[in-house]
This record gives sequence, C-alpha cells and structure tokens, in this order.
Amino acid sequence: MKVLVFAASSSKKSINKKLATYAASLLTSADIDILDLNDFELPLFSQDKEEELGHPALAKDFLAKIQGSDALIISFAEHNGSYSAAYKNLFDWCSRINPKVFQNKPMILFSTSPGARGGASVLAQAVNSAPFFGGTVLASYALPDFYENFDLEKSCIKNEEINGLVRSAVSKLS
Repeated sequence: MKVLVFAASSSKKSINKKLATYAASLLTSADIDILDLNDFELPLFSQDKEEELGHPALAKDFLAKIQGSDALIISFAEHNGSYSAAYKNLFDWCSRINPKVFQNKPMILFSTSPGARGGASVLAQAVNSAPFFGGTVLASYALPDFYENFDLEKSCIKNEEINGLVRSAVSKLS
C-alpha cells in the first residue's frame, strides 16, 4: 500500500508534520511518501489568477501524488479555528482541476496544537468536508497538548493512552 502523508501546514517546524510522520511510521509494511506543502507553494487563488495562469503545474503535481497513492494521512494545523492559508490555497487550486481532490481515497485525519483541544475545530471541518471532495474518512483524532504528549527527541507519542488512540486510527488502513 502506498500512503501519501502531509501536514496541512507550511511551517518548517510543523508539529502536525511530526504527528503525521509518526502516524505513518506505524504502518510497517506500507510505502510512505511524506510531502512538504512548501514544495507546492502557489499564488493566492482567485478567478482572475486562474484566468491568467490556467491550472498551475504544482497543483497538477499535488493531485498526481494523491492519484498515485492508495491512502492518505493528513494532520491539520489550526489557524484561528480553520485551515492554514497555505493548505487552503493549494486545496482551492486543486479543486478547480478536480473537484474530487481526494479522489475516493481512504483517509486518516489528525490535528494537533499546543492547546488542550489539539486543533479540534479544524479537524471537524476536515472530517465533515472530506466526503464532498472524494475523501473517505476512516478515522480521525485531535492530539491535545502536543508538547506535553509528544517526545520530540524520539519522535513518538509519550502518553500511552493517546498513543493507543493514534495506533487505533492508523490501524484502519491495515
């Protein structure tokens, strides 16, 4: 199974990328492709820009990565209760090329933040909207208090109860 993994964040120090990468490491027999959203940076979407530029190659490349995968693991950064601007912009460009951005792929969705809710607001948006864009959400989990629950040196979750919840979510891809 080929699993496409990314954080819906452009932060070079993304805690969501750390979570998504850890979650993917739990799939011992999968071929893992970890993306960096910074490799798909596009001009701010508008209909005017679309008329001017057409469909950018980077948006097509991102969709090709999804098409070439069997499943997705995404961890969403929460910016003021919603998606990061970088993710939303890439998503908007991609949806103009293929409204079913997720191309009927099974998905495991996560979020995390330094706070007690772990990005629960953005995760709820992602879970609720994914089916409209061709995503099949098999499981989701908002990891709270990232810095208290994640060991940055070992790149793993140190809270066993939370680790069990993440493992359970990822196991849905097996």
